[in-house]
Amino acid sequence: MIADITINEKSFGPKVLMTNVKFSVDDKEKVGVIGRNGVGKSTLFGMLAGLDTDYSGDVIYKRGTSVVATAQEHHDTNEQTVLQYILYGLPEYAKLSHIVETYPLTMGDDMQKITEYSEALQRFDDKGFYQIESDIERELETFQLPDIAHRPFSSLSGGQKRLVEVVKVMHSQAHLALIDEPTNHMDYVAKKQFIDWMKQAPEAMLIITHDRDVLEQVDRIIELKDGGSQSFKGNYDAYLTQNAHSTCTAMKEFELIEKRSVNLKQKVIDYQRLKEKSRNPQTIQKFKRLEQESRKELAELQAKEKPTFWIDRESAENLNYKVAGQYAKFKARNIKMNIKDESSRSSHVLVKAANVSLGYETPLFNGVNIDLREGEAIELRGRNGSGKSTFIKKLLKTHDSDITLFDGELILDSKVRIGVYEQEVSPDYFELTLKEAIERTYLDRNLSISETLIRGLMHDYLFTESDGHVPVAKLSGGQKARLQVIAMLANDPQLLILDEPTNHLDLPSIEELETALKKYSGAILYVSHDDYFRKAVNGAVVPIGA
Repeated sequence: MIADITINEKSFGPKVLMTNVKFSVDDKEKVGVIGRNGVGKSTLFGMLAGLDTDYSGDVIYKRGTSVVATAQEHHDTNEQTVLQYILYGLPEYAKLSHIVETYPLTMGDDMQKITEYSEALQRFDDKGFYQIESDIERELETFQLPDIAHRPFSSLSGGQKRLVEVVKVMHSQAHLALIDEPTNHMDYVAKKQFIDWMKQAPEAMLIITHDRDVLEQVDRIIELKDGGSQSFKGNYDAYLTQNAHSTCTAMKEFELIEKRSVNLKQKVIDYQRLKEKSRNPQTIQKFKRLEQESRKELAELQAKEKPTFWIDRESAENLNYKVAGQYAKFKARNIKMNIKDESSRSSHVLVKAANVSLGYETPLFNGVNIDLREGEAIELRGRNGSGKSTFIKKLLKTHDSDITLFDGELILDSKVRIGVYEQEVSPDYFELTLKEAIERTYLDRNLSISETLIRGLMHDYLFTESDGHVPVAKLSGGQKARLQVIAMLANDPQLLILDEPTNHLDLPSIEELETALKKYSGAILYVSHDDYFRKAVNGAVVPIGA
């Protein structure tokens, strides 16, 4: 065992986030960490990395264990280059590099320093630090970050910084790696390389992810839920089976608690009446005692919060009718997507591309052909930078006048209503509160909006009343993703354009999105590097770029 984690309580002011998180990590074990948005996954990593000590509990590592983590915040990087940022984030590099570079100038005949220098040289070689710079530059290129090694780290976008964090972890040679949402900005080639590294790397790993392709390769899954944690041995498919079984058991136990509560409420009334009717002091005391005992037990049961119940769609479909009825009664509230399901589908063409070649000063791709009709789906597939987003921008006639149509014909039905899901919320919304942002999404489309509709949308997409007053810039990744879905569906679109829609959504929300899209009667043009999502939506594949 490399780590033993016990979090008895973690709070933010009056809000208790965790009360009973307990699990361990074995040497070389790959562990996925999942949970609904907002349950505290990133907060947990802050505690494990030693950045947050304001909690009760213990995080115990085996003696000599080195831990590396992908950073969420980046302060005081100054003009540090990307290469420097990665190198100085590696365990031992800074110390060994200092000795190797400075001791020859100062050690003279000092035998202690000579010994330290010799040991540092050997350790520097053992760690592979002599060729580390070229290895890192090659890795950056694999993740489509060429020529950035000597750029200031502060000049990178948020997505680029995330990828740099992953490269840092991959070269850390730490005993335990804490990795937060590593594949969110990776294309399918980079993701495959990450997964291949993850499977063969000697490090133990805790990986926060809802990428089912990654979860399919882990040894165990830890789910944070209802303030505590639950461990599931095996990969994602094994988790689904075990989760369905444990959820069914938990539902039966909760139903017994509900029945017992109803019974106790009646007993309290009965004992109270019998006490009032009695004339014998001993009998009065007896019923008073029974009433107090029932009230106490009832209070204890009522203090227990309803657990979160979620079973994946396929497992839920195989439940027997009695358990299915229980699940329908108890299941966790999920996002509610109002997508129309019309039985009659028009066959007219919404998007047509004939031998299209697009780019800026030179073409990014050539010979793209698309014939997309209502009721159909098309996936644009290609590496990051191949031109997928350029194609979408040109199709939507966004204000990027530098995009040139070098050859072919690109047509979008001028009357079609379009819903667009983009990877990032526009910075124009950052200073607005969530309520103001929802209102703006409707007004920008010349749609009517009311306070009642805003409240209804917030409820359907799992936002609380207090969330409505939070600036968009301070929303979590999952909350921003749900805002994007609200904006996408605002005008009852006939054509959906989706750019990596599963990034930041939790597993139940991803499944709700997939279920809704299967019933959707319009057309879908999408980009995704999530194999599970691609299989769910299906559709023809149109290659973009080489």
